[in-house]
Amino acid sequence: MVGRGGQTINSYKDLKVWQMAIDLAVDCYQLTRKFPKEEVYGLTAQIRRAATSIAANIAEGHGREVTGSFIQFLRISQGSLKELETHMLISHRIGLIGEGEFGQMTGKCDEIGRMIRALIRSLQEK
Repeated sequence: MVGRGGQTINSYKDLKVWQMAIDLAVDCYQLTRKFPKEEVYGLTAQIRRAATSIAANIAEGHGREVTGSFIQFLRISQGSLKELETHMLISHRIGLIGEGEFGQMTGKCDEIGRMIRALIRSLQEK
């Protein structure tokens, strides 16, 4: 597979969107470390699960080596991303995440979302 700029994509690890999704998941783990203990089975777990699901579904879809399957897994990643954004909004509105952290995290989500949509469009054109 050849990516934008002519670089060869041999693995899902070569995909910039996957790399950014991994970074986002790490950021989510760091962010939720500050959440109260009573949220460990609530928002903390939900945020972590949704965040890790984004990169995991990109990797799984790429591993299927069938374009249609890859697109479907990218759509699942989009769903996990929207779920994460929702958990972030709730966390912000109840005071677990400050304005700066919320803006930073949602900015990263927006960028990853744009990249997933662009990747889907590029695969559909093939």
